[in-house]
Amino acid sequence: MNHPGTLLHTFTSITKPLRLGELFLKPHPMELEIGCGDGGFLLGHAKTHPERNFLGVERLLGRIRKLDKKGRRASLRNLRLLRIEARYLIEHLLPENTFDAIHIYFPDPWPKDKHTRHRLINKTFPGHAERLLQPSGIIHLRTDSVPYFEQMQTVFPAHGAFKEEPTPAGLKARVTEFESEFNAQGIPTNHASWRLATS
Repeated sequence: MNHPGTLLHTFTSITKPLRLGELFLKPHPMELEIGCGDGGFLLGHAKTHPERNFLGVERLLGRIRKLDKKGRRASLRNLRLLRIEARYLIEHLLPENTFDAIHIYFPDPWPKDKHTRHRLINKTFPGHAERLLQPSGIIHLRTDSVPYFEQMQTVFPAHGAFKEEPTPAGLKARVTEFESEFNAQGIPTNHASWRLATS
């Protein structure tokens, strides 16, 4: 359960799968943002879509505390937050067939060749995304790193369960703070959206 006055979930176990339905007041369709930072995207998206529930994941305490404060100030009842390492969460704690959409924006690119194995979106990630998504669910990706984007564009076709489609213009228009900084420096954003294909 959440502490009174906070959107941040308190874990009572890090080995048992989360019962996400208990985190929200109403059983709406659910979206997940991995690496939500201080909420540049998630806050606006949750405000615009009160008919959906949003789960934000962030490892850094300072960032998620800021997001918690902003979310409470905005009286968002459809937003809950988790402070935990993303890879462990998606592999062990999130229930399957839960999310209509997953958002991952500007994940750590680990640019050195010897560190690329640490990237969240690797050859095993599409399998985890397939497990977490509802039928016909979609994953939205953004990065400023061309090598990482090329890797993203390789692992999803190789997995075979997803089909690429254009990222909706309205979603592209909701620019994150990091994205604004990159774009101001002349660094473009690479977008990709991959929908779980129905059999």
